[in-house]
Amino acid sequence: MELKESFITLSNLRFHAFHGVLPQERVTGNDYVVSLKMGYDFSKAMDSDRVEDTLNYASVFEVVRREMAVPCNLLERVAGRIGCQLFRSFPAIVSLHLSITKVNPPMGSDSDGAGVEVHLINDKT
Repeated sequence: MELKESFITLSNLRFHAFHGVLPQERVTGNDYVVSLKMGYDFSKAMDSDRVEDTLNYASVFEVVRREMAVPCNLLERVAGRIGCQLFRSFPAIVSLHLSITKVNPPMGSDSDGAGVEVHLINDKT
């Protein structure tokens, strides 16, 4: 069997964090949802059934958790930091599709949230 593409996903990770431009956002924080789709060749793990032969999603979660804990004005910056740190920590990730949604943005609208979505390529692979 030929493996053409493979992805590891973490869907709808929930965090309470203190990102935002408004002072109130830095005091009370907000709820965020983060989802990732990582291009990663796990063909070896398909045969071996060993976690050492794939990307450990618990380790990926720890990177995201640490980066979400650092306050930033913009979600764009948070997304960039998460992407850089994931590529630095796990060089075998070839691509990353990442979305971050602020669940209750302070914009006077009833919505499911506002956020950013980015697709990054690891130029070191």
